[in-house]
Amino acid sequence: MIGGVDEVGRGAFAGPLVAGCVVFKPNVFALSSRLRSQKDARNIRVYINDSKKLTSKQREVSSKWIKENALSWGIGSVSAKQIDKFGLTKAANSAFRRAINSAQKRGKLKIDQLMVDAFYIPNMKGIPQKNQFAIIGADGKSMSVAAASIIAKVYRDELMAKLATKNAYQKYSWDKNKGYGTKNHREIIKKYGTTQYHRKLFLRKLI
Repeated sequence: MIGGVDEVGRGAFAGPLVAGCVVFKPNVFALSSRLRSQKDARNIRVYINDSKKLTSKQREVSSKWIKENALSWGIGSVSAKQIDKFGLTKAANSAFRRAINSAQKRGKLKIDQLMVDAFYIPNMKGIPQKNQFAIIGADGKSMSVAAASIIAKVYRDELMAKLATKNAYQKYSWDKNKGYGTKNHREIIKKYGTTQYHRKLFLRKLI
């Protein structure tokens, strides 16, 4: 069992860091083609690639396909508060482990090896470093890693959009900037200050 793992939201000013883990059967593949009319489900084509290279609509369609066709999948996240407390690296590793454990629990399976985008994951019970493959640019090379980045991105974007509907946070435009440090987001923080969802560790110089 090989799990592909990736994370999103690493550089954001607000919101959680989210990791995804996806396990496919060896003979499963997706067609990389143009997305056609969704009125006819048979004409829908799925993109599996680095989530940053896909449109929002492509990611949503692909995320649904991944969850329906993967042997198992899992999501793990860490809050802004946890990032401030433990630092980005330790918090990210925690998100990775949660995603992997979630995938194992959901599929009632044991992951033997991991493919990870650039990093090894320490203290991963049952999957030592020798069984992990840290590959630079893995989300553009491995289907399972790319799939992990897609489900994590869709999950995080939906969460930020939901937070943006709450009265206290509407002015931060998280439905548009997704918590990243855009010029507009920086100006809003300077004007209104931070929230419980902002990473103070990232904003020391700004505020």
